[in-house]
Amino acid sequence: MFKFLHAADVHLDSPLHKLDLYEGAPVEEFRRATRRAFENLIQLAISEKVDFLLIAGDLYDGDWKDYNTGLYLVSHMSRLRDCGIPAFIVAGNHDAASSITKSLRLPDNVTLFPPDRPATVKVEKLNLAIHGQSFSTPAVRKDLSLGYPPAGKGLYNIGLLHTCATGREGHEPYAPCSLDGLVNKGYDYWALGHVHQHEILCKNPPVVFAGNTQGRNIRELGPKGCVLVTIDDSGWPKLECKPLDVVRWAIAELDATDAKSGFDIVDRFSRRLEALTAENEGLPMAVRVHIHGETDAADTLLSDIERWKNEIRSASLDFGKGRVWVEKTKINISLPGAGRLSEPCEGAVGELLKLFGELDADPDARMELADELSDLEKKLPPELRGDIDGVRFADAQWLGELLTQVRPMLLKRLLRKRAPE
Repeated sequence: MFKFLHAADVHLDSPLHKLDLYEGAPVEEFRRATRRAFENLIQLAISEKVDFLLIAGDLYDGDWKDYNTGLYLVSHMSRLRDCGIPAFIVAGNHDAASSITKSLRLPDNVTLFPPDRPATVKVEKLNLAIHGQSFSTPAVRKDLSLGYPPAGKGLYNIGLLHTCATGREGHEPYAPCSLDGLVNKGYDYWALGHVHQHEILCKNPPVVFAGNTQGRNIRELGPKGCVLVTIDDSGWPKLECKPLDVVRWAIAELDATDAKSGFDIVDRFSRRLEALTAENEGLPMAVRVHIHGETDAADTLLSDIERWKNEIRSASLDFGKGRVWVEKTKINISLPGAGRLSEPCEGAVGELLKLFGELDADPDARMELADELSDLEKKLPPELRGDIDGVRFADAQWLGELLTQVRPMLLKRLLRKRAPE
C-alpha cells in the first residue's frame, strides 16, 4: 500500500492580467494566491505522509522574471526532501525547456523528466515505475504518449503527461492523445495536466486531470486543488479531491424579474452572496454579477448604470468585510412587455423601430454605427476606455447587447411622452 499526490498547472507567480487596474481589487491577495496554494500542496504532502508527489506540467507560468521564483521552488522542494518525499515533474507548455531561460539546480529528491524522449523512473521499494516526458517547446502538436514505453511487468505503472487529451474548450490542442491510446498502454494510473478543470476520463484504469491548484480568472470557477491517491494492497486506487486554493472565483446570477426598484436587485445580490459564501467555505471571492430578466426597475438601472454597479460593489463591501470583490457587473435587463413596443408605429417612433430592426439584423450596419461612434470614444477620459466597465464600440457583440438594453427604455420614454393627456 502507498499513496501519492497528483497535482498540475500550479502556474507559480502567474501575472495579474490587469487585475490591478480594477478599483478596489485585492491585488496583493491575488498576487500571492498561486504561491499560497502551492504551499498548501507541500503541507498536504507532508501531513498526509505521502510516498511521492507528481506534478503534471505548468509548474511555472513562463520564464522567470528573476531568480526568486526558482529560489522559492527550491526551498519548498527541500522541505519535501527533509520529510523523505520525492517529487516527479514533467514540464508543460508554460515551462517548456525553450521557455525557461534561467535555471537553478533542484534538490536531489526532484526528478524532472527530459524533453527529448520519454523516460522511466523506478522506485524499487514501492514496486513502482513512473513514465514521463517534458515539453521541449511551448507548442507540442504530436502525441507524446505514443513514445511512452510498455507497462513494466510486475510493477505499478504511472504515466505522467501534459496533454489536451482529445481537446478541451479554452485549452490549446497540445500533445493530443486518445483515451483508448492511454488505456491500451496498460498503465495503472495516468496523471494528466494542462486542463484546468478536474476531470476523470476513465475510472479503470484511472485517467485523471487534476485541474489547477488555484483559479486565476473568472473562467476558472469553484474549488481548485489536487488529487490524493491511495493504492491498497490489491492495487485498487482510492481518489480524493483535496482543495488547495486560497481565493475563489464565482458568478452571481440575479433574476431581476418582478423587482420594483434597483434596491430590490441589490438586496437579491446580498442574499446570493450569502449563499455563495457558504458554497465556497468562506474563502475570499472574486464575483462576476449577471443581472437579467424583465423588470420595472430597468428604466432606473439603465439610465444610471454606473450608480447601480457601485451600489452592487457597496453591498459586497458591506457583506464581505473586504473578503468579497465584484470583478465585473453585466446588466442585461428589459422592461416588462418590451416586445409590445415592436408593434407598428408611425412617425418618429416608427422610424426608430425600423432603425433598431436594421441594426439587429445586419452586423455590417452595426459596424458602420461603431465607426461613427469611435470618434466619440476617443474623446472619453482614459479610465472609461478599454474593456473595464467602459465602452467598446469596435466590439460588435458588445454594441448589440447595448442596443438591446437601450431599445425598450428609449421607446417607453418616447411613447410615454407621446401619449395623450
